Amino acid sequence: MSTTKARKKPELAAPTPAPTPASAAAPDAASASALNRELLYSMLLQRRFEERTAEMYAIGRIGGFCHLYIGQEAISTGIISQLRADDYIITTYRDHGQALARGMTPRAVMSELFGRQDGCARGKGGSMHMFDKQLGFLGGHGIVGGHIPIAAGVGFAIKYRGGDQVIVCFMGEAAVNNGAFHEALNMAGLWKLPCLFVIENNRYGMGTAIERASAVNDIYKRGASYDISRDVVDGQDVHAVRAAAADAIARARRDSTPTLLEIRTYRFMGHSMSDAVSGTYRTKEELEQYLKRDPIALHRQRMEADGEITTEAVSAMDEEIKKIVQDSIDFAEQSPELPLEALMEDILVETTS
Repeated sequence: MSTTKARKKPELAAPTPAPTPASAAAPDAASASALNRELLYSMLLQRRFEERTAEMYAIGRIGGFCHLYIGQEAISTGIISQLRADDYIITTYRDHGQALARGMTPRAVMSELFGRQDGCARGKGGSMHMFDKQLGFLGGHGIVGGHIPIAAGVGFAIKYRGGDQVIVCFMGEAAVNNGAFHEALNMAGLWKLPCLFVIENNRYGMGTAIERASAVNDIYKRGASYDISRDVVDGQDVHAVRAAAADAIARARRDSTPTLLEIRTYRFMGHSMSDAVSGTYRTKEELEQYLKRDPIALHRQRMEADGEITTEAVSAMDEEIKKIVQDSIDFAEQSPELPLEALMEDILVETTS
């Protein structure tokens, strides 16, 4: 089609280097306190961003499907804070929090949600398809389990090129019953690929409890079938997540071997904005019980007990974050929509052969 604009073939080049976070060094008392503030800031930014996202969806600023990350922030923050700038991430449609944790700007994420030109994917991906090549963020993916083989492919490319990067693949617990999960883990185990497979087990695949969908409820044990290192982690404790991630990432860099982590968590909202709170598949009492282990509250309370932060400092941080999120909304409102002819862009690539 003559009106189609072709783009250059994308490459799996290393992402643009970014400043190394404080989390990369073994912390002394001062840097440990600074790290804890970074972790709190990241989780709180994700929470406030998602709360406002829900508001924007309710008033029609955001269309299509929309899946919130509220309650699971310790996973994205804990895992991603251990990565280098040249590592890779691939994830599911519940991707806003992970994009923010990786360093994507709130403006870029919110504009993408609004379907605007300044979004990370020019407004064409929307909620389920955040993407940023420079950050090594290889997309949210809407097909359950469909991205897991892609992660294995990235791991193969890293090893083939002699690199020591790692690819982190986030998935929900419902994805493990798909054939793509087993095929990808078999290849990763067989070929010894530097993949970290992260199961965010929030107990429900849409409205179906794991006990009703899986013959094996300790799903980290499935890694044994492919001789893959495996563990189960408390997903409400950001430091527990960081520790498990550090071991897995070091193993991948050193031995080019994969790890399967089942990180047990709970989403405080519904599966999507179509069942925004709890739907009919879980009780109010169950939700209230899990709310007692809010990952942000647990981390803040630990910091306050250790004298690392005051209530006033938390409030000031919260107010700063709220202003940043409001700025992202204002920016997205002003960002232009794509012209109609943009429908014919970004659909073909040029080959080098």
